[in-house]
Amino acid sequence: MSNNLIRYDAACRALAEAKAVDEAKDIRDKAVAMAAYARQAKNKDLEADAVEIRMRATRRLDQLRQAQKETVGLAPPGPKKIGVSNTPILDDRPTLSSQGIDKNLAKQARALGLLSDEDFEASVARTREAVQRTVKIESDRSERIARLVEISKGNSDLNTSIRFPIIYADPPWQYENPPIGATNRAIENHYPTMTLEEICQMPVSDLATDDAVLFLWATAPKLAECMEVITAWGFVYRTNLVWDKELIGMGYHARNQHELLLIAKRGQVPPPEPANRPPSVHRQRRGEHSAKPDYYYEMIERAYPALPKVELFCRGKARSGWDARGNQADVA
Repeated sequence: MSNNLIRYDAACRALAEAKAVDEAKDIRDKAVAMAAYARQAKNKDLEADAVEIRMRATRRLDQLRQAQKETVGLAPPGPKKIGVSNTPILDDRPTLSSQGIDKNLAKQARALGLLSDEDFEASVARTREAVQRTVKIESDRSERIARLVEISKGNSDLNTSIRFPIIYADPPWQYENPPIGATNRAIENHYPTMTLEEICQMPVSDLATDDAVLFLWATAPKLAECMEVITAWGFVYRTNLVWDKELIGMGYHARNQHELLLIAKRGQVPPPEPANRPPSVHRQRRGEHSAKPDYYYEMIERAYPALPKVELFCRGKARSGWDARGNQADVA
């Protein structure tokens, strides 16, 4: 029998035998500490066990509290004891607060205590699955990052030793459905693509300064995913600009003629001077596949002339005055 299972079984037995609130609280405290240790050790099974024990101990705490609520912290039955000058003598029995149970913990315990056995077990199962999924993602993060930033031959690691307050990105989205039209328009014919999970896992948050602005290109079908990327990279969405390409394109539900440039921030970065705030729509005929108008580089340069800038997923020659990252970037 594994040590994890021994600890789990022992905790379950201790909970079943617990007769007082402080006993359940002690088991819960140990489970919280064990979960923190397991998280650091990247032991997903042990963390899931610890989180489950914490939930069971919290529920048991409420059950014991309900059973003891007539005695814990209350004066014993019978005539009240009166002290000098008719002052009631305070009862010295332990209260919930004296046992380290604050309002938040009491509220959590009550919520779990009110669940039926069936609903509680379902909640435990969902929580275990979430913990194991989260820990697996965290444990694989370093390996994934190394793989993601080398999606094709010639890629180099995303160097985060230099940080930037302005980040401009046009991710190489992998589409679930092939583009409508000739096969030579398939995205993979132009550059390697990445899944949503792969893009989210990139260490862009480490590349950005604490105060930074992100300019992120989003096609209409990928708008929801782009919002997830913004959050994963540590930014908050603010607004967007529309590029009207003049020429109508393909699409399953609508024939697309535009792309969105999403603007997101983190920290405190002042907005551009009023004279350098662009209109929200720019009309310019599209050029080569994926190429974006110079207008948007110039717009960013006018908005933040003094701040260092980096372009991610650069597909060509790096713009003068900008740093660039990408498997097709020409930074020689």
